[in-house]
Amino acid sequence: MAEKKLNLLADFPSVSAQQWMDKITADLKGADFNKKLVWKTNEGFNVLPFYRAEDIEGLQTKDAAPGVFPFVRGTKANNEWFVRQDIVVESAKEANAKALEVLCKGATSLCFILKKEDLSPAYIATLLENIQAECVELNFRICVNAAAQLATILTDNFKAKGYDVKKLQGSIGFDPINRMLQAGKELTKEEIVAKAKGLIEAAAGLPFYRVIAVNATTLNNAGAFVAQELGYALAWGNEYLSSLVEAGVDTSLAAKKIKFNFGVGGNYFMEIAKFRAARLLWAKIVDAYQPECRVADCKSTVNGICKCAAKMRIHAETSIFNKTIFDANVNMLRTQTEAMSATLGGVNSLTVLPYDVTFKASDEFSERIARNQQLLLKEESHFDKVVDPAAGSYYIETLTNEIAAQAWKLFLEVEDNGGFYAAVTSGSIQQAVKATAAGRLKSVSSRREVLLGTNQFPNFSEVAAAKVQIETVEDCGCTKGTEKLLPVRGASEFEALRFATEKAAKRPKAFMLTIGSLAMRLARAQFSCNFFACAGYEVVDNLGFATVEEGVAAAQAAGADIIVLCSSDDEYAELAPAAFKVINGKQLFVVAGAPACTEDLKAIGIEYFVNVKTNVLETLKTFNSKLGIN
Repeated sequence: MAEKKLNLLADFPSVSAQQWMDKITADLKGADFNKKLVWKTNEGFNVLPFYRAEDIEGLQTKDAAPGVFPFVRGTKANNEWFVRQDIVVESAKEANAKALEVLCKGATSLCFILKKEDLSPAYIATLLENIQAECVELNFRICVNAAAQLATILTDNFKAKGYDVKKLQGSIGFDPINRMLQAGKELTKEEIVAKAKGLIEAAAGLPFYRVIAVNATTLNNAGAFVAQELGYALAWGNEYLSSLVEAGVDTSLAAKKIKFNFGVGGNYFMEIAKFRAARLLWAKIVDAYQPECRVADCKSTVNGICKCAAKMRIHAETSIFNKTIFDANVNMLRTQTEAMSATLGGVNSLTVLPYDVTFKASDEFSERIARNQQLLLKEESHFDKVVDPAAGSYYIETLTNEIAAQAWKLFLEVEDNGGFYAAVTSGSIQQAVKATAAGRLKSVSSRREVLLGTNQFPNFSEVAAAKVQIETVEDCGCTKGTEKLLPVRGASEFEALRFATEKAAKRPKAFMLTIGSLAMRLARAQFSCNFFACAGYEVVDNLGFATVEEGVAAAQAAGADIIVLCSSDDEYAELAPAAFKVINGKQLFVVAGAPACTEDLKAIGIEYFVNVKTNVLETLKTFNSKLGIN
């Protein structure tokens, strides 16, 4: 028996796609395949329930190799990435102490967020004291007007310390277009290009520092879907690249100075595919410029064209859109899957935001957890040991191709209309992303997009208003300057409902009047309890009552504000009118479900029904209004 080996090909003969479809069709028992098993993405393409080898025949992505043009499988021959932590610098000495501490605890990349008024050689010397710049990636964010000065100071500092500049990796987050989006700043294209060119010249002594940033995280946090974020990011990067080339900057140098910062959301496989598609498309864009190689004996040169210039440098940061204040520990689960998507997708560095970032300044504990989430992926899951493990997956290869096609279409639309700068100044980018965000918020309100602990399965007893220590930044609606694009969170409107409930003089009570069919009353009571708990109401479940009179009496004795009838569709025709009559308007009356007799029940005055098709948010707003909660 030991010598007998399992031959999968022999023991399990091949099954054709048609055979699979025949089996699925039989199992569906007449249900529509497309409606039941095919779902349409925000990007506009369909996702099938299964894929086969023939689905990826002819795709250029499947035959690519890691570290080889067009870099769909990564820009490097390994899957090592930098574990990054951001530090807001209020005091150079304190920030330095924190930086040294987090480096000892596993971080391999730092981002210092600086104030331009503090900038000086002495300040930077204090900030970087005892930090070995050759051993850690150093990133800096500062006002666009001070970026060139910072580059000069860093160059002088590193030169004075005798560093080998070829070992220094990092970035300066110069991104004036992002400033326009976030702050409504009005900048001319000429001054943007002049500042960018000056910065590149000032950073000449830091050959591996990327000093021009494309902060697509702004798009992601504002609610953009995957292909939208990618398509606009490509146009954004091309705006900088083409402008610098026109201003006389060497094409290869300009491309090598651009760094992309992407958000990473909760759509696990789509996000993996996004990063693969991003590298593929950016490589094609840069290659179209035919950048000449300036390095002697470069092994990546093809016919004198620098292929290294086409390597996209990607930093990823976990998204804000799907993070919540209530049941905030779930944020750790969200950021973990997002970190997995980013690292499997081959990013160069990653910031995992702490789970409490939505409601307060993160502390040592939450920052430690965020770092350790990445360290676990490296040390225990060995994600850094395998390059592009998704390669060859019929599903992910198809997603990569589909996302690339949609993003490329969007990129071309922006280019045909004058480029990314023109689109930002006209407000078309902001309007498109806001429209997408509105659609996603609607999906959250109706539970088509689930936020666990917020619009589905909330913690019934949790109160959270007291723990919120930061204010939400909202767009004032002012039209002066460039239209802003601010972060959006899918949970914010549900959280507002619960905060209103917490402030109310009396917490509303929803009482489950369970009667009739055991299975149906239990299922509908559970559904209804979760439904009303999303607004922070106290919910009272019950095992069952013999009569509606008994149930109504118990509800009124308990001080209920809302009575929810939970039974079967067949029984509602008799039970609902009886309960409605006994209640006699003293409490709000709700029927759980969508029975065939709904119209008949409405005809006698029953207004409220809750079921899986109900818009949870809008319905709960109605109940808040009825109960005098604002």
